[in-house]
Amino acid sequence: MMQPRRVFLATLAAGLAAVPLKISAAQAGFLDKAKDALGGLGNLDPKETPSGLSGEEITAGLREALKVGTEKVVAQLGALDGFNGDPKIHIPLPGTLQTVQKALGRVGMSDLADDLELRLNRGAEAAAPEAKALFLDSIAGMSLDDAKGILEGPDDAATQYFKSKMSAPLGTRMEPIIDRNLSEVGAIAAYDKMMGQYESIPLVPDVKADLTGYVVDEALEGIFFYVAQEEAAIRKDPAKRTTEILKRVFGT
Repeated sequence: MMQPRRVFLATLAAGLAAVPLKISAAQAGFLDKAKDALGGLGNLDPKETPSGLSGEEITAGLREALKVGTEKVVAQLGALDGFNGDPKIHIPLPGTLQTVQKALGRVGMSDLADDLELRLNRGAEAAAPEAKALFLDSIAGMSLDDAKGILEGPDDAATQYFKSKMSAPLGTRMEPIIDRNLSEVGAIAAYDKMMGQYESIPLVPDVKADLTGYVVDEALEGIFFYVAQEEAAIRKDPAKRTTEILKRVFGT
């Protein structure tokens, strides 16, 4: 009977062999090594595959890939204009407040809405670094089965794994951080000022918005968007594999 590690590696190698990936010779190192395991499982040392990669090393490589991607994303989005200056993830006013923005524009006060929009993005930028520890905790808990599923999946499989498993708890933990940061960057005061002016306009509809919940959702989407890009780059671009374990797992 195969030892459990052999069963895992055989399944992993078989799964990888069935995945229709197009990769260059320079990028094929890890996948070729995993496929090679199919031919030598009878004499397999339980601590290591014929390619020299253990199950623990495969998982460590994926953890490192996500760590590298997360750290870069957090630094990028946590910088000034990380959200506000990036058209891909810029946070507009919530749909309900766009009514307010248009009404204020008609009376020459659109700058109040523009100021609030800027401060919402500043709140997301201020909170982005707080997500780092949350992602690292999740990465540390990745299992061998998680690694297998991610390696058999598309270039953003790890990101989708975190979105499905962690969006709700991440949002819950980030909510007080976003709430505090929105107050610190003046978004709440800007909202009250804008709504005061809006409500002074005759016959306008009543409008309300949950700024904290909205910014939490938008901030998470922005983070996951760029984590997916970094994950794909690490898989495909040898120059992105900046640590020894990444080079061993994904090839040099």
